[in-house]
Amino acid sequence: MAGRTVYLVRHAEAGDDGELTAAGRRQAEALADRLAGIGLAAVHHGPLPRAAQTARLVAARLPGVPVYVDDAAGDYLPPVPDPAELPAPVARLVESYTPAERAEGAALAAAAVERFTGVADSMSVDENILVVTHSFLVAWFVRHALGAPERGWLGLNAANAGVTALRCLPGRGCRLLAFNDLGHLADELRWTGFPAELRA
Repeated sequence: MAGRTVYLVRHAEAGDDGELTAAGRRQAEALADRLAGIGLAAVHHGPLPRAAQTARLVAARLPGVPVYVDDAAGDYLPPVPDPAELPAPVARLVESYTPAERAEGAALAAAAVERFTGVADSMSVDENILVVTHSFLVAWFVRHALGAPERGWLGLNAANAGVTALRCLPGRGCRLLAFNDLGHLADELRWTGFPAELRA
């Protein structure tokens, strides 16, 4: 049965100015080499420079693969419970977003799932796409694939240039194939953007 494999990647390492670091550029190039043989149909990325630069560096090594910017792949807060139901550190994070930003994030998260994982019964060939995004959205997609409650994405972390893969089939939804795979990165490039206490 034809379906779609979605490769989700948190952007490569960026500095305080939002631009990729030298290590981030190496991460993006290693990511491109990792994905070179799978036949990507498209690269989608969020609008922020760190995601756009990562996507461009990947696409530069994959001639002929179209690249699209999409707000649904951006950096925003997916749906969360009432802050009163959350541990204090998480509640503070949620409360740093205005109600309008939270509502916009919920709408964008729904759009992202529909846009990137939706597959039609009429698909006749398999399709592979790359979505260069941010840690929150990678976690949101993992929650979606596992059928977890909306709050299930909270606490999941994605390392820079780590690969998460979902396999989506018409009428069957998506299943998680891999999460936070860093096998394509040299040791010194792994686990950037990840809490130090959780690094393997």
